[in-house]
Amino acid sequence: MRESEKLKVVIVGTGYVGLTTGMALAYLGHRVICVDRDSKIVEKLKAGIPTIYEPGLKELLEEVGSAVAFESDLVPVLNGSDVAIIAVGTPSKDNGDTDLSFVEAVAREIGRTLDPEKSPVIVNKSTVPIGTARRVETVIREELERREIQGRISVASNPEFLREGAALHDTFYPDRIVVGTEDIGALNLLRQMYAPILEQTFTPPPAVPRPEGFSLPALVSTSPTSAELIKYTANAFLAMKISFINEFATIAEKVGADITEVAKGIGLDKRIGPGFLKAGAGWGGSCFPKDVRSILFTGRQYNCELALVQAALEVNRLQRKKVIEKLQGLLKVIRGSTVGILGLAFKPNTDDIRESPAIDVIAELLDMGARVKIYDPVAMERYHQSYPDQQVVYCATAEETARDSDALVLLTDWDQFSHLPWEEMAASMGSRVLVDGRNLLDGEKMRALGFAYSGIGR
Repeated sequence: MRESEKLKVVIVGTGYVGLTTGMALAYLGHRVICVDRDSKIVEKLKAGIPTIYEPGLKELLEEVGSAVAFESDLVPVLNGSDVAIIAVGTPSKDNGDTDLSFVEAVAREIGRTLDPEKSPVIVNKSTVPIGTARRVETVIREELERREIQGRISVASNPEFLREGAALHDTFYPDRIVVGTEDIGALNLLRQMYAPILEQTFTPPPAVPRPEGFSLPALVSTSPTSAELIKYTANAFLAMKISFINEFATIAEKVGADITEVAKGIGLDKRIGPGFLKAGAGWGGSCFPKDVRSILFTGRQYNCELALVQAALEVNRLQRKKVIEKLQGLLKVIRGSTVGILGLAFKPNTDDIRESPAIDVIAELLDMGARVKIYDPVAMERYHQSYPDQQVVYCATAEETARDSDALVLLTDWDQFSHLPWEEMAASMGSRVLVDGRNLLDGEKMRALGFAYSGIGR
């Protein structure tokens, strides 16, 4: 990247979105400053220690070196930057609405600090309800008015479409980049920021290789409102697709079909596609549950009944109960049984346990009087931080989890679970019950090893 093309980019928030975006932009040659109020997080990142688990992140953090800086104070670094990206948390409220307090706090700090003569383009990258770009601009203007300052402000919506566990891959090699703004100058600046990605002119980092045959991503220019709705529409559709195949998994079990074969058969239809057609214990994480509830709340505000989206949420809730039902059918009596849980993260290649099916399954088993042993390759510490008082047995390996257990429940499809010494594990168990909540394993092989095996829709 030529020196004249480099931008100074400030990113507020170092979660999955902020940190991966910052690492990628720094690798591409921009001057990046990541800001987080938590000084402990800042110190860890300065020391080269990732604060989240994401494949390739540690290697990229080492590679970018001094190209990225980490600070705990926005004030000294805001003015003079070209782009200021808001990537803070937007948790759910109890009513399903999105809590924008963190976003608005950043907007107020920007308004209290901003020098309009050096004003950057303000970018909403956090997933936010419709109208938030306008709200952020209003908040900033309120603070400027208090300071009796007039000036031009440009706020754009630039939603992320990152999969946890593949966030760096999706940052460098996206399907599309959506920019919502009415300001042509802001659009051109963000096009400049993303030019190496849009044109794929960068040398791929060794830890995140470019996919073979990768096509150039599209730049989609919209209004801020459309950009905000694009994000919610995409996540709601993907959540519905998973719930859809889970509904048909129930039918498949009743009639003796295999839902994995059904999914393959319909996924080859180009109008449907194979993605997100994997039956299992249901979806979780930081995006789908929160975003589905948020768009349902927005729909109610505008008297729009989003019946399909509501149904997807209900199907997902019931899917976790089906895991318990399968276990109860095989064990007969859960109270007093020892059940081993394989997988705590809501999906593989992340330590994120937010709204993971494992959370509900473990809580239900404990309520039913089971002794619960747990194991996950990377999410154990995160789980213990979130549930420090829960009476579960933490295991160092999957083999330890199986030992003396009456049943195993697989809830995260980590690749390493495909290659476990299942025969030895079966021999170490009290009874050989196995509920495969992700259809990861070959049922016939597991039954040949003596397991009473049950998958989802098989």
